[in-house]
Amino acid sequence: MKRLLPLCLLVAGMLLPAIASHAQRIAFVDTKYILGKMPDYQSAQSELDRLSSQWQKEIDDRWETIRKLRDAYNAEAILLTDDMKAGRREDIEKKEREARDLQKKRFGPDGDLFKKREELIQPIQDRIYQAIKEVAGTTYVAIFDIGGKGNNVLFASEKYDKSDSVLRKLGIRPDKEGDAGNTRNEEDEQPERQPDDGGAQPQRDGGSSPDRGGENSIKPPR
Repeated sequence: MKRLLPLCLLVAGMLLPAIASHAQRIAFVDTKYILGKMPDYQSAQSELDRLSSQWQKEIDDRWETIRKLRDAYNAEAILLTDDMKAGRREDIEKKEREARDLQKKRFGPDGDLFKKREELIQPIQDRIYQAIKEVAGTTYVAIFDIGGKGNNVLFASEKYDKSDSVLRKLGIRPDKEGDAGNTRNEEDEQPERQPDDGGAQPQRDGGSSPDRGGENSIKPPR
């Protein structure tokens, strides 16, 4: 029994680092919290709020002008000839189209506000993503975001991507042509090793954004 004790201690000493390493393979960050602590983000958000209010007022003023024109038309219609009525209605409809076009230009899916948000917020998100990648290093297999929508994966090591293994289980041979940068390989049955930083890649959403991911979502750099 006494002889077995040193051997057990030796084995335990060898296994504990491996157990600790496995326990640290997955982590999470709260990007909403991180963004809230960044002065650059606060300044960018203030600028976006200012532009949004300015552009919304511009649109509201146009609709108020249209409302007054329509009220005046309704009040004076009985005194107008048919040609005058048609001309007034055409003028009102034209202004309505212009107001709708302006609203789409400012606040549409690819409008001015979206482009400005990309310009101001994306560089900040890229810096956060780079910091997350550096923190992950060779220690973490994946890092989740609990501050965005859907607890997205911000960082994932390709070494642990088992998509091709699942395809093989389904009787489908993965297509390797034209995919030289993919580290998925035929050696899935070999023991897993700790990932190195060079084998890491961001986990990208399959769906679309966003609402383009939301203003607090971190998107990997393009």
